Amino acid sequence: MPSTPRGVRETSGSQRALAGFFVSGLLLSFPGAILPAWGYHISGDYRTAGNYFLALGIGIVLSIRAGQDLLRRRGIRWTLVVSCALACALLLFLAAFGPPFSAWWRAAGLAGIGFAAGLLHSAIFHAISPIYRRDPAATVNLAGIAFGLGCLTMPLLVSGTYYIYTVPSILIWIAVIPGMLAGGFAKVNSYPVEAVAIPQPGVREVLKDFQRPGAVLFSLLLFCQFANEWCVGGWLPLFLVQRLGISPATSLLMLAEFWSALLIGRVLAQLIMPRVKHSRILLSSVAASFLGCIILIATNSRFGAAAGILLVGAGFAPVYPLVVEKIGARFPYYHPGFFNGIFSFAVTGGLLSPFLLGYVAEHYDIRVVMGWPLIGSGMVFVLLICIWIESKLSAPPVGRVP
Repeated sequence: MPSTPRGVRETSGSQRALAGFFVSGLLLSFPGAILPAWGYHISGDYRTAGNYFLALGIGIVLSIRAGQDLLRRRGIRWTLVVSCALACALLLFLAAFGPPFSAWWRAAGLAGIGFAAGLLHSAIFHAISPIYRRDPAATVNLAGIAFGLGCLTMPLLVSGTYYIYTVPSILIWIAVIPGMLAGGFAKVNSYPVEAVAIPQPGVREVLKDFQRPGAVLFSLLLFCQFANEWCVGGWLPLFLVQRLGISPATSLLMLAEFWSALLIGRVLAQLIMPRVKHSRILLSSVAASFLGCIILIATNSRFGAAAGILLVGAGFAPVYPLVVEKIGARFPYYHPGFFNGIFSFAVTGGLLSPFLLGYVAEHYDIRVVMGWPLIGSGMVFVLLICIWIESKLSAPPVGRVP
């Protein structure tokens, strides 16, 4: 039988690697879904809850150098396997050291989960290089859908088992998912090797990339947008329980409503973008997110909260497709280290904001957690306008037709 061409095998391996974004979404959305199960809706210890997000972010930062070393020594396949296996082991660790054990044990476990997620990101961005070069926009959109499905799955798993299993049992069931993917990645031996063979960029090279105005604006926009989404995704269940007296299981279902609105909205936005002016989409997005945040701050009913959540999710949804379109046009080359740097920077922003909100909510009121998305939506609006202006100014002049 004729052997499968190397390019076809690498493309197949790249497509399978996209499943890693599902695990990434599962891991990064973990703190927001597990806080009610750990009893923080009762204790009101928002400062400790916020520290969990910081621990997750620290783990991601620490993984950047380790991911480069592991990729260089063992390659993409084993980096994917090690990251998923490590995530599985750390979820089992958290199952063993939940309350009433000291919160430091859980913070350490979450730092380890962030480290595993960072290793996973490094491997994925290398693995998807062949399909990204072929179709950047489709690849990033598929990655976003897989990531969103992971974020949606986490609160559904915790909510569906909240009154059925103990918290350790829930975490054991969740740990099965990255464990199964580790086994699946171990069976695939068709990932691209040339991306790993290229020397990783040093600090000076990375700084040169970020000296470009477009790269800086993209990074800042993703930083703010991830912060908006993770403030809602991290604190919404506790907000709903404390403000409206909703049960923890129902609050997790409403968190799943937010992730669903975000995911479906992104798919719909991608479909209407060729037919509707982007300025109208942007204005509608900002208006919806503003209105949704105001409703969530002011409401005293479950119906109002559900409406506010849908509006916030729908308002956040078009931002990512708009950014994807610009990335595909402005960065046709693919540098795994560069894109992993942008993504890591954005995720760090998404986790620092709920960390800081824990301290603010400790001193004021839980309602303040919806204040940042309100302000952050305005910042995203301004940054998108700056990106469009910078794109116009940096575009090459169009020659006259003779």
